[in-house]
Amino acid sequence: MTDPQLALTERVQQALAAAFGAEFSDADPLIRPSQFADYQANVAMSLSKRLRRAPREVAQEIAAHLTGEAAGAPGEPFPGTVEVSGPGFLNLTLSDAWIAAQAAEVLADPRSGVALSDSPQTIVVDYSAPNAAKEMHVGHLRTTIVGDALVRVHEHLGNRVIRQNHLGDWGTPFGMLIEHLLDIGEQAAVAQLEAGEGNAYYQAARAKFDSDPEFNSRARARVVTLQAEEPETMRLWHIFMDATVRYFNKVYAQLGVGLTDDDIAGESMYNHMLAQVCDELQERGIAVVSEGALCVFPPGYTGREGQPLPFMIRKSDGGYGYATTDMATIRYRVQDLKADRILYVIGATQALHMSMLFDSARMAGWLPDHVSAEHVQIGSVLGSDGKMFKTRSGESIKLLDLLDEAESRAAGVIRDSDYDEAERVEIAHAVGMGAVKYADLSVSHDSEYVFDFDRMLALTGNTGPYLQYAQARIRSIFRRGGVVPAEATGPIVLGHPAERALALQLLGFARAVEEMAEGSMPHKLAAYLFDTASAFTTFFENCPVLKDDVDPATRASRLALCGLTLRVMETGLGLLGVPVPERM
Repeated sequence: MTDPQLALTERVQQALAAAFGAEFSDADPLIRPSQFADYQANVAMSLSKRLRRAPREVAQEIAAHLTGEAAGAPGEPFPGTVEVSGPGFLNLTLSDAWIAAQAAEVLADPRSGVALSDSPQTIVVDYSAPNAAKEMHVGHLRTTIVGDALVRVHEHLGNRVIRQNHLGDWGTPFGMLIEHLLDIGEQAAVAQLEAGEGNAYYQAARAKFDSDPEFNSRARARVVTLQAEEPETMRLWHIFMDATVRYFNKVYAQLGVGLTDDDIAGESMYNHMLAQVCDELQERGIAVVSEGALCVFPPGYTGREGQPLPFMIRKSDGGYGYATTDMATIRYRVQDLKADRILYVIGATQALHMSMLFDSARMAGWLPDHVSAEHVQIGSVLGSDGKMFKTRSGESIKLLDLLDEAESRAAGVIRDSDYDEAERVEIAHAVGMGAVKYADLSVSHDSEYVFDFDRMLALTGNTGPYLQYAQARIRSIFRRGGVVPAEATGPIVLGHPAERALALQLLGFARAVEEMAEGSMPHKLAAYLFDTASAFTTFFENCPVLKDDVDPATRASRLALCGLTLRVMETGLGLLGVPVPERM
C-alpha cells in the first residue's frame, strides 16, 4: 500500500541520486498537489544554485532519470508521466492503472492503509482539566474535544495512551467551599453541584468569605485542616469532589468523550510531592531564594525592565502554586508513567508558563532529551461580536446548555425526515454533537473561531453535518443495492475523471492520519475528510452506481469505491470523535 506523495518522493530522490550523486538522495523533492498535474515537484528550483545550473536544466535531468531515458536511471518504469514546466517545475501525473491498483490494496486492508506504529510510544495526554470549583463552560469545550481526538488517533496508531484529567481540585478556595457546604447542608450542596451550578455555589461562598468575618475565619481554618488531610475535612472534600465529577461526567457522556474517573489526576494527587520537589531543586542549586520566594530562573526569560523572570516554585509565605504542581506533574509523568511524549492540551494564554515549565524541567533533568513535551495551544471561542463567547448578560455559557441547544437545533434541521421519534432523537444527538465538535476541530487548534450554530449545522460547506450526510448517502446506496459494504471488493477500474479523482483522494488517508498525530493537528484530518466528501459528491453526481444501464464491471468497481470511501469517512470521523449516524 503506497501513499502517492511518499511513492513520488522516493522515486524523485532515487532520480536525484542517479543524476547528481548519492549526497543528493535525501534532498526534499518539495512535492505538492498541483492544479496542472496530480503533483508538482519543485526540487529543481531549490537545487539550481547548489548545482550551479539553470533550474530548467536540472529539472530536465531529473525527468530523464525518472522516465528511464537517462543512462543509469532506475529500472522500474515511472508509474505515469513527467513533464517539465515553466522555469523548472516537474509536473507528475500518475497512471490510472497505478491509482486503481493502489486503491485495491487499500480496499483490501481493514485499516485502509494506516499502518500500526513500528515503535509504539507511551503518550500522556493532559486535557479537559476543568476547575472543580467552577462549572464547565464553552471554554472547556476545545481542550476536551481536541484532547479526545489526539487520544483516539494515537490509540489507532498503536501507541500506549495515558489520559490525564488534571482537575483543579485543591487549594485555598476549598476552605470556603467546604464551609459553605456545611452551612447549606450536604444534600443541598450535592444537588447544586450535580446540576452544574458550580458558579452560583462558588459565588455564594465567596460573598460570605468577603462579608462575614466569622465565615472567613472558619474558611481559613478549614484550609489548614485540608492541607493536613484531617479525616473529617477530607470526607467533606470527597463529597464536594464526587458531586462535581458526576456533573463533569454528564458533559463527557453527552460529548462522547472517553474520559473516566480513572483518568482523573488532579492537583491533589501531587500534594505529597511538592515539598520534595522544592527541596531537591534547592539542594541542587537549580532553584534559589529571591525576595523570600523559591524560584527557578530558566535562561532567556526577562521581565519588562530586562530583569530575569522567575518561575516561582514556592511563595514567600511558604505556599505552593501552579508551578510547583506542574513541576511535580512533569517529573511524575516521565519517571513513573515512562512517557515518551507528553501533550498538554491547554489554553494559548498559558504559553509563557508552559515554556518556562519545560525549560525548568530540563534544567532539573526531569525532562530528558528523549522525551518530548508539547504545548498544544488552544485558542479562544468567540461570539458573533468577536469577543469571548458569553451570554447576553455577560456570563459564561454552561457547556451542557450549549450542547442541549445544539441537539435541539439539529432536530429542527432533520424535522422533515421520515423517522420515528426514537430515530429522530438519536440522529439529532449525532448531528448536534458532530456539528459542534467538527466546527472546532476543523480549524487550527491555536486559532480563535466564532461559535455560530447556523454555520455549524449547515448541510453544505465544510461542516460536520455535510460529512455525516456524505457517509449516510453511501449507506443508502448499499441499502438500495442490497449489498453489504464489506462485500464490495471490485475490481476497481477507473474510467470517468470523477472516479479517478476519488480513488486518488482515498490514497491520502494514511498520510492525513499520520500528519494529525505527528503535529497534533486535527484540522489536517478534518480538511482531508472534507476534500474526500467533496470528491465523493462529484463522483455521486457523475457516476451512476445502481442504474440499469451501468454494466456489471463498472457497477462492481463503483461499489468498491463507495465502500472504501465509507470506511475512510467512518474511520476518520471516528478518530475526530464525530459520530456517524446510519441515516440522515
